[in-house]
Amino acid sequence: MTVKVVTDSTSDIPAEVAKELGIRVVPLYVHFGNETYQDGINLSADEFYHKLTTEPKLPKTSTPPAGIFTETYEKLAAETDEIISIHISNKLSSTYNSAMLGKRGMKVNCRVEVIDSLSATIGLGLIVITSAKAALAGANLDEITAMLTQTIPRTHCFGMVNTLEYLYKGGRIGKAQELLGSMLNVKPLVFIRDGEVCPLERVRGHRKALTRLCELAGKFHHIKEMAIAHATTPEELEVLAMRLAPSFPQNQLYKSRCGATIGTYLGPGCLAVAVVEE
Repeated sequence: MTVKVVTDSTSDIPAEVAKELGIRVVPLYVHFGNETYQDGINLSADEFYHKLTTEPKLPKTSTPPAGIFTETYEKLAAETDEIISIHISNKLSSTYNSAMLGKRGMKVNCRVEVIDSLSATIGLGLIVITSAKAALAGANLDEITAMLTQTIPRTHCFGMVNTLEYLYKGGRIGKAQELLGSMLNVKPLVFIRDGEVCPLERVRGHRKALTRLCELAGKFHHIKEMAIAHATTPEELEVLAMRLAPSFPQNQLYKSRCGATIGTYLGPGCLAVAVVEE
């Protein structure tokens, strides 16, 4: 039986890729006042970013209840006896803990391994995609778990945000707090290290920020997988893809969009790059 792969909506995996690779995505929740939405289910990215920029209060997010994971695992157990469930860094969300509780609540006989990716957004997405490809190629659960001990440290996720306001107000600022109070039109660059959002540098203007993202990606000489994502600027995503072509073929590059959960903290205008090294 093929190992089934589960993740959460913070992975920002394009729906068509998740379907093609058989990845089950459990949505997180986004709350605007008394209204609650499931990330990517009943709230599209366009709707979310409109509400984010027009509602008087910033939204809040919450993890899926453990019972949702139990239900997901038990349904998949009808198709397999091995499941790997890979999630956003435990330092950024309690989703991993909820998945662990969901595993413990199972009443059917199926082996489940829950993995902390130490990453988020398309960094997590690439880790999940790599695992799903291995599963489809016939790798068993032990082999995929062993592979992840190599893949996770070789996965790098970094990007540009228009403002640190959303990370700060959402309580996910981490070590990037030192970039607060930057000058007008200076774009903070951040990256994920050991599961936390960390400061990289400050760059003046979008154009230079794009150039810097390409330079950073170009420092990786043996790239296995690459993905890029945007929140509200698809044209900038295409420019980024074109400029990254010398580092990685465009036809193998995953293009995505930051969904509602990640968008709550990165805000409109963000761009992200993730690579998995060989």
